[in-house]
Amino acid sequence: MSGTKLNQLFRVACIPAYNEERTIAMVVVGCQAHVDKVVVCDDGSEDMTAEIARKLGAEVIRHDRNMGKGQALRSLFISARKLGCDAMITVDADAQHDPNEIPKLLAPLESGDADIVIGSRFLQGKGSVPDHRRVVNKLFNLLTMDGVSDTQSGFRAYGKKAIQRILPAEAGMGADSEILMDAASDGLRIVEVPITVSYGIGKTSKLNPAHHSLDVFFSILKITSIRHPLVFYGIPGTSLLLVGLYYFYRTISLFSAQQQITTLTLTYGLVAFAITIFGLLALFTGVILFTISSVVRKSQES
Repeated sequence: MSGTKLNQLFRVACIPAYNEERTIAMVVVGCQAHVDKVVVCDDGSEDMTAEIARKLGAEVIRHDRNMGKGQALRSLFISARKLGCDAMITVDADAQHDPNEIPKLLAPLESGDADIVIGSRFLQGKGSVPDHRRVVNKLFNLLTMDGVSDTQSGFRAYGKKAIQRILPAEAGMGADSEILMDAASDGLRIVEVPITVSYGIGKTSKLNPAHHSLDVFFSILKITSIRHPLVFYGIPGTSLLLVGLYYFYRTISLFSAQQQITTLTLTYGLVAFAITIFGLLALFTGVILFTISSVVRKSQES
């Protein structure tokens, strides 16, 4: 083991991987210099990813089919809990992260200053991050957690408290956002440290940028709708009700002025009815989800 490792923590590097036979060896070997154990979740790869990782001494968790990054992270969190590790470092399998920067992520955990440490690609200038990734990441930062510069970074370190409390449910790329939203609601301390990143060594995403972005975006919307249903559904529902009342008022005004049902009056009436129904459905959905989430939360606390 390398002398640069922090001695106080039992460290485990966790690597979600899918068809990464070109790069998995350098990632596993690089991590082994800074951690006590390497665990690879082979998410249904069709190549030699699992075999290579296993021959290099990594523990391999195998999914029979490709289930998505979120499910791979879920399996890795469960494994970290079973191992009883003090620090879990997630590293992408495509070699975009430098394992030699693992000690930078571990330092705030070792000092007790953080529960989660994010390796941020944006804290030390523009670097090699493509412009489209930079723009999309800023949008996701605003949606997920304002004040964090890189919510989509897969290079992170989790302390023991975070390992015990976090278990992602999202199957796809939205899991990174889900984890941070869970951590914030649970009061876990999150800090960032600057890292370097190298694109082009491996294929940095199995999804095209548009598909990747939509996957994360809809995951964030789904998570927000479940966690804040009164806001997510209540505000649009109330707005629709107000618009519906306006059209009802216009319908009554037209009928009073013309003393007969005209095409315009009928149109206004149908619009008012449709908008009001949608508004009521949104409000009822928000109330029902809020009630369910409150019951689930109380059952978990008891």
